[in-house]
Amino acid sequence: MTASTSAVEVLNTSRFTTLKVDQRDDRLHVCLHRPDVRNAIDALMVEELHAVCAELESNPRMLILSGTAADPSSGTKAIFASGADIAQLRARRRDDALAGINSSLFNRIAGLPMPVIAALDGFALGGGAELAYAADFRIGTAGLRMGNPETGLGILAAAGATWRLRELVGEPLAKEILLAGRILTGEECLDAGLITQLVEPEHLIEAANALADRIARQDALAVRLTKSVFHAPREAHPLIDTLAQGMLFESPAKFDLMQQFLDRKKS
Repeated sequence: MTASTSAVEVLNTSRFTTLKVDQRDDRLHVCLHRPDVRNAIDALMVEELHAVCAELESNPRMLILSGTAADPSSGTKAIFASGADIAQLRARRRDDALAGINSSLFNRIAGLPMPVIAALDGFALGGGAELAYAADFRIGTAGLRMGNPETGLGILAAAGATWRLRELVGEPLAKEILLAGRILTGEECLDAGLITQLVEPEHLIEAANALADRIARQDALAVRLTKSVFHAPREAHPLIDTLAQGMLFESPAKFDLMQQFLDRKKS
């Protein structure tokens, strides 16, 4: 992918080898790109995703995450991410686990100032699923297969699934996925609320951009503060709501947008 808009293009992706990045004024579309190993998340991909996060923290924009699309001409199937790179994972020891390599990255993605949209097709397993759980929105296809088979490999899903998944789908289903290795289809993900929309594969990125377009029509500061307040711990409410609203009440956009609303009402 190449940059499609020139106003805000400060992320240098020329040395990226595991990601393809499309930069626009209001969003980054990051495509995981290690198709030969089913987009397994290795140390280099983690490093490059951290670089993406650093850019979006300093220059807030929306993030769309996707995987490799299917290629009917070659018979290649779609894949979001098959999980962590097993060859690297097998070599890791206690100190590597304590470093929280994937969990720290996924927390950083979840905490980005603007919304994150995951566009999911094919396998989203293990660390790939946990990456998707960290997004604010998930859109999928009927071919999506999502779950956490870590216990079958002698480990646990330690990069967010044990708590994010319970919040997303509830305890009974989360336990079936985490303890019994259940893999959900796209339809099952939709029924469980794990994704919010089911689309045809050829319309997946279009649907993700359509959602980003709707978000872009909102006031950016209001979106940022709403996301921050939404994810604040329960004990921070209602004080954090009041403080955030106080900031927005002084925002020039608030006066402009409300005046536009009143003018439309008059006309």
